[in-house]
Amino acid sequence: MPLRDHFRSPVNDQHSWDELHGGWPMKIVEALAPRLPADYRAAPQVHLGGAVEIDVGTHYRNGAKGSATTRLGGGGSATALWTESEPTLRIETELPDVDEYEVLVYDVARGRRLVAAIELVSPSNKNRPETRRAFVAKCAALLQKQVSVTIVDVVTIRDFNLYAELLEFLGENDHSVAEPPSNIYAVACRGTIPRDRWLLEAWHRPLHVGQKLPEVPIWLSEKLAVTLDLESSYEETCRVLRIS
Repeated sequence: MPLRDHFRSPVNDQHSWDELHGGWPMKIVEALAPRLPADYRAAPQVHLGGAVEIDVGTHYRNGAKGSATTRLGGGGSATALWTESEPTLRIETELPDVDEYEVLVYDVARGRRLVAAIELVSPSNKNRPETRRAFVAKCAALLQKQVSVTIVDVVTIRDFNLYAELLEFLGENDHSVAEPPSNIYAVACRGTIPRDRWLLEAWHRPLHVGQKLPEVPIWLSEKLAVTLDLESSYEETCRVLRIS
């Protein structure tokens, strides 16, 4: 079955795009599980930007806040408290807290080290310059830590290509990216250091509504990769959700 447009009629008349994004990560995990070596684990993760609040009260046992010395320093020695009264900046602002629909792959033999991340792009990831920068910065940071990054973007209603913006951020280009770049695509990236210099490699595949999704490599180490069949996990998600 071909890729549907989950952001326009007739699909979005009966199904919200976030049904696909919420269900697809688990189906990707199921598709990867039999292909991963014994020491690797895949897990889904969904975080909706701005949806998590920190309950400061839970840091104090039984609601008792205690003294400043107990809370900040502990023990019997004096605690040096900050006494400066005025900050150099005080403004109301919004720090980017972007949606995350992803699958993370860990090497449990190396202390559950993160080795691969599969990122499903959401509309909010492409919505504003600051959220696009936050997404790109996250991907660049993962690559710098030699975590392979796969970006899957089926968002048809935002004319931005985060892979192209990642390349711009890194000061590089990919001849397979058209001008203007396609707004839907899948790309697997990895950063390695084979000879004392960073080597960036990418497997970029433009997507098209009405066509099948491709296979992409998921790199677990410098010389070990498994195949992710995006089509099978996507179709299984659509089947379970009854997206025709």
